Parts: sequence; C-alpha cells; structure tokens
Amino acid sequence: MATPVRISATDGYALGARRYGDHSAGPWVVIAGATAVKQAYYARFAAWLSLQGCTVLTFDYRGIGDSRPGQLRGFEARLRDWGERDLEGVLRFSLKEKGSRPLHLIGHSVGGQLLGLATSNDGLERVLTVGSQSGYWGHWPGVSAWRMAATWYGLMPVLGNVVGYIPGKLGMGEDLPGGVALEWARWCRHPHYLLGDGVSREGFERLRAPLKAISIDDDDYAPSQAVDWLHALYTNAPLERHHVTPRELGAQAIGHFGFFRSAFQDSLWRQVTGFLMPRSPTVPTGAPAAPVA
Repeated sequence: MATPVRISATDGYALGARRYGDHSAGPWVVIAGATAVKQAYYARFAAWLSLQGCTVLTFDYRGIGDSRPGQLRGFEARLRDWGERDLEGVLRFSLKEKGSRPLHLIGHSVGGQLLGLATSNDGLERVLTVGSQSGYWGHWPGVSAWRMAATWYGLMPVLGNVVGYIPGKLGMGEDLPGGVALEWARWCRHPHYLLGDGVSREGFERLRAPLKAISIDDDDYAPSQAVDWLHALYTNAPLERHHVTPRELGAQAIGHFGFFRSAFQDSLWRQVTGFLMPRSPTVPTGAPAAPVA
C-alpha cells in the first residue's frame, strides 16, 4: 500500500508524494520521474521494489499530478525549479527520514538531469538512470533531428507563450506548465543543453556515488549519444553504462517508458534490485507484485 506524504520544496511549495513500505533496514529509494509524467506511473515498480526490502518514495514536480495548482495558466514554474527546489526538497526530506538506511535515487529521463541541480545529491550512495539524456536536438539521427528541432523552435515556444501551458493531449503526457516548457525548449536548442542556459557543472561534479546509466535501443526520446553526453557531466561518479535491446529480452519494444512496465519484472527490474541491493536476496522469480493503492 502507498502512504500519501506531503513534502515541502525548498521554497515552501507543497509537493504530493507517496511512500511504499517503511522497512527498518534496506535502502531508501527516491524515484525522480520524467517530464509531464505523474508519479502514479511508477506505482507498480515502486510497490515491487518495496517487496524487495526497499522503502520507496515517489513524488510529483510542481505543476504535475498531486503537485498541480488549480490552473496552470499563469502558474510560475521553471524546469530548474524542479531540480533546485523540488528534487532538492525531496532529498532533504529523505535524508532526514531515512535514518541509517542508505539513500539511493532512480532518475527517469529528466529525473537524471535534474539530479545535477540538487545540492544534496552528495548524500546519495547509489544512482540509477533510465533514458536520462541531453535534450539537444542535434543528438538525434537523420530526420528525427529535424522533428525535434521543430518542437523546440516552434511548437513549445508558441504554445508556452500563447496558451500559457502545453496541453498534455498533444502527446506530451500531462499538461506542462508554460515556464517549464519554455525553459526546456531553450535548453534543447543549445548544443550544451542546460549548461548553455547558465546551469553550472558543479552540481554534476559533486555526485560521487556509483552511477548506472541505462539506455534503450528503441528509445526515440533518448538516443545513446544524448545519454552519453549527459553522463559525461558526472565526472566524479563511477559510471557503469548498460544499453538494452528489446531483442535480448524477447520483447518487441521497450521505448522510453516501457522499462517501468511490469512485463519486465523478471528481467530489467531484477537488474535494478541487484544494483541497489547488491548483497541482499530477492523474492523468488514469479512472485506476485504488491497491490497498488
């Protein structure tokens, strides 16, 4: 069962979060999700991790899901707020609550980027990223690069300025605050991504925890080149790179979001457990997933 939690970002903004399990031992794991994706998307994965002995915390960035205001039009939020204020607030909460348990983080997509903006990232003991990348359009191959460029030079700036937010029905997931979308577009237009918009390398270099970075062969949102660029910023974190193909798992597709589907419980999920709990036994293969609240 998931327990609702309210967490204060560093500026006092109230974030909706959920805790899965509350073990006295085993790691405390924060899941930092992707852009415009509700924390509920990670519920089955979080519940499964709790069965393995982890205490798991999911949360919504400001403007998304349980952290959304009454209306997004006119709501002030930046992408860097998600890292400097929201994720940082979650890490501070976790460092206070975890006791003697090790603190780990799983970052999906933008979650692995924002980690470099959170000043408490030096309190982490292990980090795993899935499809975390630079969004600069030039990292995409062929025609895909022009499609991405059209998004960052055209669609995002127009909708962000005219409508005031990005409607999720356009295929972005949840509705996205305008300020987040506009800053994201600026980052994605620059070859140095967020560094080109004034974000410092220092936060990335501060991380010293073992870091495992997973890329997916059929992930149209995170080509390997973009994943490699981002993780090169974490210069002081011992890096393990793992590239996954659907074929090796007997799957037709995985994509940017498939990693967290329960279909991969006995493959990709167990690899995660082995990284987060390298000396801890797991439940037998085929054990049922925990109920999701």
